[in-house]
Amino acid sequence: MQGLLAVYDIISILTSALVMLIIIQFVIGLLFAFNVVSPSNQFLMSFYTSINNLLDPILRPIRRIMPDTGTIDFSPLVLIILLQILLRVIQALIQSAY
Repeated sequence: MQGLLAVYDIISILTSALVMLIIIQFVIGLLFAFNVVSPSNQFLMSFYTSINNLLDPILRPIRRIMPDTGTIDFSPLVLIILLQILLRVIQALIQSAY
């Protein structure tokens, strides 16, 4: 049973890291959108592009399923909710195994 708890802890840490990347992507996107930071800032733009390259394969299927909402992209929010649901399901499965 310790092995299951260790696997859950690893999944939880990876989920937290993914959620943090989603939040960072969102904040940097807002900074660019409202001209707080110039898109010509090479460091921030390369960081933003790297995060987009990491998250795009995960967010693309969600974007295909969701209706077009215009300029607002709700796929990161949907991903965060799905990740939290997944964690709760895994936690319930582990608790039921005890």
